[in-house]
Amino acid sequence: MDKYSYIANAHGAYLDQMYASYQEDPNSVDESWQRFFEGFEFSIQKYGEEGLNGSAATLSKDTLQKEIAVRKLIDGYRQRGHLQSTTNPVRKRKDRKALLELKDFGLSEKDLDTTFSAGEELGMGAAKLKDILARLKTIYEGNIGFEFTSIREPEPLEWIKSRVEQEYPSFEFSQDEKKRILEKLNEAVVFENFLHTKFIGQKRFSLEGGESTIPALDNILTKASELGVEEVVVGMAHRGRLNVLANTLGKTYEEIFNEFEGNSVPDETMGDGDVKYHLGFSSRLTTPAKKDILLNLMPNPSHLEAVDPVVIGNVRAKGESLYDGDYSRIMPILIHGDAALAGQGIIYETTQMHALKGYRVGGTIHFVINNQVGFTTDFDDARSSIYSTDVSQLIESPVMHVNGDDPEAVAYAVRLAVEFRQRYKRDVFIDMVCYRRHGHNESDEPKFTQPTLYNLISKHANPREIYNKQLQSKGDINAQLAKQMDKEFRKLLQDRLNDVRQNPLPYKPQELELQWKQLRYSNAEDFDASPETGVSEEVIDSVAKALTTVPKGFKPLKQIEKLIKERKEMFFEKKELNWAAAELLSYGTILAEGKTVRMSGQDVQRGTFSHRHAVLSDADTNERYYSLNHITEKQGEHKIYNSLLSEYAVLGFEYGYSLANPHALVIWEAQFGDFANGAQTMIDQFISSAESKWNRMSGMVMLLPHGYEGQGPEHSNARPERYLQLAAEDNMVVANLTTPANLYHAMRRQLAWEFRKPLIIMSPKSMLRHPKCVSPMEDFMDGKFREVYDDATVKDKKKVKRVILCTGKVYYDLMEYKEAEGIEDTAVVRVEQIAPFPEKQVDEILDSYKNYESLVWTQEEPANMGYWTFILRSYRNEERLIQMKLVSRKPSASPATGFPKIHKAEQDRIVSVSFSK
Repeated sequence: MDKYSYIANAHGAYLDQMYASYQEDPNSVDESWQRFFEGFEFSIQKYGEEGLNGSAATLSKDTLQKEIAVRKLIDGYRQRGHLQSTTNPVRKRKDRKALLELKDFGLSEKDLDTTFSAGEELGMGAAKLKDILARLKTIYEGNIGFEFTSIREPEPLEWIKSRVEQEYPSFEFSQDEKKRILEKLNEAVVFENFLHTKFIGQKRFSLEGGESTIPALDNILTKASELGVEEVVVGMAHRGRLNVLANTLGKTYEEIFNEFEGNSVPDETMGDGDVKYHLGFSSRLTTPAKKDILLNLMPNPSHLEAVDPVVIGNVRAKGESLYDGDYSRIMPILIHGDAALAGQGIIYETTQMHALKGYRVGGTIHFVINNQVGFTTDFDDARSSIYSTDVSQLIESPVMHVNGDDPEAVAYAVRLAVEFRQRYKRDVFIDMVCYRRHGHNESDEPKFTQPTLYNLISKHANPREIYNKQLQSKGDINAQLAKQMDKEFRKLLQDRLNDVRQNPLPYKPQELELQWKQLRYSNAEDFDASPETGVSEEVIDSVAKALTTVPKGFKPLKQIEKLIKERKEMFFEKKELNWAAAELLSYGTILAEGKTVRMSGQDVQRGTFSHRHAVLSDADTNERYYSLNHITEKQGEHKIYNSLLSEYAVLGFEYGYSLANPHALVIWEAQFGDFANGAQTMIDQFISSAESKWNRMSGMVMLLPHGYEGQGPEHSNARPERYLQLAAEDNMVVANLTTPANLYHAMRRQLAWEFRKPLIIMSPKSMLRHPKCVSPMEDFMDGKFREVYDDATVKDKKKVKRVILCTGKVYYDLMEYKEAEGIEDTAVVRVEQIAPFPEKQVDEILDSYKNYESLVWTQEEPANMGYWTFILRSYRNEERLIQMKLVSRKPSASPATGFPKIHKAEQDRIVSVSFSK
């Protein structure tokens, strides 16, 4: 927005008339005009009638238009000066048509010696145009390109503008601070030289060319600790990760050396482990500000930027549990590559979370290591936007584009970013433009695709050398000190080459980490039987009361009044619960134990199928009432949020939350189960494999609506086969449940276990209101999760000739047919938990049918989908596998037909054939 467009658009005669009105009564004109005329008259008083423009001090049209032009020039620099800033260390930046020539504003060189009151805007007072222009170039065309005019709120806009225009031009680091910057650059270069010498040709995704990242992080942590930050959670991909681990988080060279040598012991990783540049790390250090700060680098996969929402979710959980919701005490830092930042959709999804009630964390520091090349692709082919950081404009975040060869400019930019984040609780971006000395990795040849650029890079000194010479030339450090630091630098390198042993930083675990340590890892025997998870009638009644009571003066919708009445009947009269009541009861009983239940997803408060209604709305005021937060005084909090229309980022956020708090039940519900397709990266790279790769447990729950009811190919199938393909080594639980009580026990089992496992539930749609899908109250007070249900309708097991194994909704279709046809020689056995496959429980039930001759697996899904191939792979009873026949839809490319009549015919065939095959 052009601040002075209202002036430029005004007619000259009208301006004269308005000035006359102002002279009679200043309050007769708009406040913005008052400021303008005040500045104009101040300049006249200070510099005299001839001092402004060589003519009488009247508000002539020419005078006013020139003042307006200069003010437009100033605003032009504020808006577009960054397009001409000297931020590229190795090549001339492109002409981005900044339009900042004098002629672009109706000015010329003849005006350079004219004094203009517009200088007041820059804190200079009335000043000659040449001095105004020189100051603008110093501020906006130097090694930092400030981009902040997308901010609409006046206060943060004025704050950052003031810092940029008043503080920055004269800012100077102290001698100690400059020495510290050089020391951190030394460490960065030493580390890369060490690895390059020791491990020739091995991938390390070096930071060479971007070494200013290390002093940047040092300054972020120092400033953050000064401003009250006690913990930082970092997410980043490969580039520079090992350097950050060594020189920011304090991971010892010895640990890194062992990882390069592949000396990690399998028993220590409790799984398969991962490559060195994916691993996480935690440490506690004392900053130069003499403040302690806890650092956590999250483990991440090669899927660039996938870790971003995981970090944000982790910060949210810790902020709530450890810092009383005060996010000025904990801060996320996301370190991006420029190509990934511009190209990955997860960035947009995560960015849109920044101010949302269920996901905000008080702002994120985004630090971009801008190599100008993504793998082998130049930025011209990597994005349409001018900057990789242009996503920042969505949320009005300031951006500092900064030259990576100027570590002082980098340090200033990150300090300003931290101050802004702490003050305004908003995201900030620092775009450090640098280069990548080698190819994508150290064995890659970058000249294949970037010969010109890499000819320049090969002759370019590293940031440490440049800064060292700069300090000496300025006299900031004398030649003797520079020589001494260079000697220490080389000794440090040699010491590391000779002996990698170092003393690790002392570390004291947090409260939540201690809670994780009290848990253990699972073993195969844990899945032979589930723990008892029933609760007393008294607890159930307290939850039921909360679910059936609204506060005085609260006016629910008529449909909700009916729902509450039905809830009362279920809990207090019929004493049997449907799916929704059982689900809410499971959450309520967990909350009553003082634990947290967090749930998010699209429309989860009422539920996609209008079954949950965990949050009620007042019909007149739209005021929200969270029923489950009114059970007892000392209960945990029920946090349930309708999410943005995202799967990838929201699931990642909830997973990150689950990593922080072991005693929170964390749930993500897809609107339909197949919507989880959009979050497959999170499922593959984090949820299914993190325990094996990174030794990180999670009790994350995914509810995926699933079931064939004629809704077509998009909303029938949650793709259970995908989760089952990922299921191995007891890494997660995949279930398709048929009773409300089993859902209740499954949820409670998540926190009752002495370990944590992700739980994937193929949750129902039509079963939500199926008259037979109910459970008696005693099933909630006693018992535990049932991996398998036998057929309770069988009167004489000796007469059973056929056993049908199935899972989920199709059970009700089979039982309806069995009852209608009066079939007594067939048992329908439900396998509720598919993975880990409950082989012992299945065998025990099948053994009780001594005379069966036919064994069938029935599923609604096509033969190439669903559960069949997993059962063939997991059921080790070969004799029964040979016996077992499949009844399903035919193999299909699409999950389901879109024609209701065909769907019904297929469903009828599956059911009837199950009893005859």
